Amino acid sequence: METSKTTLKLLINKTERKVLFAEADKDFVDFLFYVLSLPVGTIINLLKNKNTGWCLGDLYRSIESLSETYMQSNESKNSVLNPKSPLCPNEIPLLSLDNSHEPNAVLKFFSCPNSNHYSSSHLYVADAPSRSCPGCDATMNHELTFVPPECTTAADAERGFVKGVVTYMVMDNLEVTPMSTISCITLPIKFKVMDLSALEEQVVDFGIDEGLKLLKASMECKNVLTSVFLGNMED
Repeated sequence: METSKTTLKLLINKTERKVLFAEADKDFVDFLFYVLSLPVGTIINLLKNKNTGWCLGDLYRSIESLSETYMQSNESKNSVLNPKSPLCPNEIPLLSLDNSHEPNAVLKFFSCPNSNHYSSSHLYVADAPSRSCPGCDATMNHELTFVPPECTTAADAERGFVKGVVTYMVMDNLEVTPMSTISCITLPIKFKVMDLSALEEQVVDFGIDEGLKLLKASMECKNVLTSVFLGNMED
């Protein structure tokens, strides 16, 4: 897993021990966007040793113990327990939680061995060499190599989801908005903070450990940043 870190600037209400919001850069926001792309199986796998108490965790463990005898011949338990994310972590420089893609790994796909330029009935592509061709039922084991597009512009060269030209405000419940002076001024009013001396800034590191805590907390509560950095979780 990636071990790089970024920093967040938290605005904390000391009286209530609550994070009002975090001032974050592109790396952290890209990470939040990337979390939404993770398959459920990957999330459960990442958190299965975190005492989540979810029924999905029980389902995951039952599938782990299920014999391959009960699986369809063209399917495997691994495709369910360790699904591939649609995005390669190389696109997200920070904190790639999903390790189903090895760093710098070449993406491979498979086609029907009977495919050719003269027939469209076999022109199908699969992500595993065990699928059956819908056109002829042959095993799709003809290996293809994915060629990624080359960066042609400065915008293409900046990986991830959001632009890095602005600072972002991430609320305690992980809502994301661009940072603005007006929003900073009105937030104390929104949160009914009468004593500004109760507010303090705190700079914190955000790495893989915090990323896993955030992923778990986001499934369990609405005050995610408070839970991760102040250890105060509300129902």
